[in-house]
Amino acid sequence: MEQPVTPSLTIKRRLNASPAEVYEAWTDPELLLRWFGPENVVAQEAEIDPRVDGAYRVVMLEDNGERHEVSGRYLEVVENEKLVFSWSWVTTPERVSRVTVTFKPDGDGTILTLLHEKLFDDQAVRGHTHGWTGSMDKLEAYFA
Repeated sequence: MEQPVTPSLTIKRRLNASPAEVYEAWTDPELLLRWFGPENVVAQEAEIDPRVDGAYRVVMLEDNGERHEVSGRYLEVVENEKLVFSWSWVTTPERVSRVTVTFKPDGDGTILTLLHEKLFDDQAVRGHTHGWTGSMDKLEAYFA
């Protein structure tokens, strides 16, 4: 039986940092706060336990005062290579999607590939594309 196709998005970036440095930016709460969220959002709190079945939670504040909280569990963790985690907004806990981030060496940098799948609908794809693109812009600037 074929699985239904669910909306997803993929974003690739080359970053001026080693896979270990990029991995650390994703797994160290202090570093994640410096870049996570699009341009109109500031990450305020981050709790990260990067091991299989470990939990994470990030609280972000939009410039209009709106608060956003996302959380999930790590499904796969390969240090400096790959993170796979569930993704669920506190406002829609029934909508659980999945994020896979891979870190591949590229000369003195890293190719980061982010795949966010099992999104609820096309509107969720648009919103998450905006969020992840903005986050990747900030991550790229962080390593510039």
